[in-house]
Amino acid sequence: MRIAVTGSTGLIGSALVRSLRADGHEVVRLVRRAPAAADEARWDPARGYVDPDGLAGCDAVVHLAGAGVGDHRWTAAYKKEIRDSRVLGTTAIALALAALDAPPAVLVSGSAVGYYGDTGDRAVDEDSPAGNGFLSSVCVEWEAAAAPARAAGIRTAFARTGLVVAREGGAWGRLFPVFRAGIGGRLGNGRQYWPFISLHDEVAALRHIIDTPALSGPVNLTAPQPLTNRQVTGAMARVLHRPAVLPVPAVVLRVALGEFAQDVLGSQRVVPGRLLESGFAFRHPGIEDAIRAAL
Repeated sequence: MRIAVTGSTGLIGSALVRSLRADGHEVVRLVRRAPAAADEARWDPARGYVDPDGLAGCDAVVHLAGAGVGDHRWTAAYKKEIRDSRVLGTTAIALALAALDAPPAVLVSGSAVGYYGDTGDRAVDEDSPAGNGFLSSVCVEWEAAAAPARAAGIRTAFARTGLVVAREGGAWGRLFPVFRAGIGGRLGNGRQYWPFISLHDEVAALRHIIDTPALSGPVNLTAPQPLTNRQVTGAMARVLHRPAVLPVPAVVLRVALGEFAQDVLGSQRVVPGRLLESGFAFRHPGIEDAIRAAL
């Protein structure tokens, strides 16, 4: 297959590109600079431009680009960047695909479990409504921006991704050095649920969506059994053979992270209903397996 990918330099995108190429698929990487290689094509989400030659002949498009949620403090300007990078980028991709004479069969568009907001102890699946707060509102607009692709008859799936367990980046990229140093511990009271997924299973799930015609709309990309932050940090301590006795008080997180601390301390008991119903098999369903795989 010929597959176009945005966000190909990110944690998930780079792993997906490696996986697809290892199996012989042709990958076109959409980049926001002048193309420097034969496998690159230009796009400019802020201007709504996508090089149609990069999309021509594609069987699928995987759209993962977006500003990092935890990369900077949430100033008004950075919150705008978080929202615009997702909404404008998805709009540009969806409109470009809808304009093709021969559009791809499927668009897999990134989203996040932030859609559900703070769910407390309540388990939620893809049929659950959107929550409240900044990230929830961003996810709602993010997914809505793909409407032109859906209207053009392109099967469109929204990969609502949880916390990816990986050494190379994301939340776990920051946790591993802290726990290796022996200064890790629960965040806040530790009772908040963390919907995790190994990087391997994340990539496999994205490919499963591409290959499964029955999958469209929201698809939760999380391990089958969400765990509390206390359980996750306990697993980190066991696998790394380090103590986890230094909790980070909620007030410290609020000082350090600002508004983003609300989401770090929030609870999201998200389950992957549609992945499981479609027959997807997790290689790392448990947290210790996921941590060991990342190491």
